[in-house]
Amino acid sequence: MRRREFIALLGGMAVARPLVTRAQQMAMPVVGFLSGASSQRFWHLVAAFRSGLSEQGFVEGQNVRVEYRWADGDYDRLPALATELVSRPVSALVATGGSALAAKAASSTIPIVAITTDPVRSGLVANLGRPEGNLTGVAFLTGSMEPKRLEILQELMPAATRVAALINPHSHLASSQTRDLLEAGLRIGRQIDILNAATAPELETAFATLGQTRSDALLVTADPFFNSRREQIVKLAARDSIPAIYEWREFVEVGGLMSYGPSVTDVYRQVGVYMGRILKGAKPADLPILQPTRFELVINLKAAKALGLQVPITLLARADQVIE
Repeated sequence: MRRREFIALLGGMAVARPLVTRAQQMAMPVVGFLSGASSQRFWHLVAAFRSGLSEQGFVEGQNVRVEYRWADGDYDRLPALATELVSRPVSALVATGGSALAAKAASSTIPIVAITTDPVRSGLVANLGRPEGNLTGVAFLTGSMEPKRLEILQELMPAATRVAALINPHSHLASSQTRDLLEAGLRIGRQIDILNAATAPELETAFATLGQTRSDALLVTADPFFNSRREQIVKLAARDSIPAIYEWREFVEVGGLMSYGPSVTDVYRQVGVYMGRILKGAKPADLPILQPTRFELVINLKAAKALGLQVPITLLARADQVIE
């Protein structure tokens, strides 16, 4: 090969390689990831989602691209963020952190894998076994979870007569959470004091009110905003010496008293698995809504000691983890 021809060949290869790379990027499916929470508190869960994707053969940046949108606890932003993702366009959507309704409203055709609470009650799907529409995923049935946490508080503090419940009034679940807890309180003979908070300053106000109601304990309901403010909530509970139970173990890991709920990392991993199956051609209508099978009771004995509480042996025996 002559020198001039060789140089021309090298030049052609240099031009062709970026063209191939651009073509690969254009062919790469794009997944929209929508969350009502804050990215600063949820990246470990994104890692679990990526792990589920990889189980199906998809690696972010190699053969799938993910566009992230975070509402940082401001649920009013979710409809606009969902519309933005749909207009990209995306091949499919992940809806977490209370964003399932916004995602569903933004598109009735793009496949959606969502983490939801009571999706049938919310009108997201017809039934859990056969969702029928364009949405599937994992469901937390909070109608049974909040009363269960209330029962655990009762077991920890059998003499307590008043329990405060912290609820985000901007959540679409606020009314059902309130109703379920009030009904559960009646069944076990406990007065439930409802406290509302949807911003960091409102959390301060809620805890100030907590001191006035003289509640014996606190139940923090399931909500992405509360999860994103877990350090603040745990510090406020410690400041006011109020025993509290939470949904996620992350609260206990930063000093909270105890938590009871599903393994959230396992849930996000399963969402990744479902998304991988959809990218391979599966339809959401053929993928049943899953329910968590792993529930964790985590107890922080150091926090209990600071509150002057003696944790019953029965609770300690059932705990999946005891932090000392």
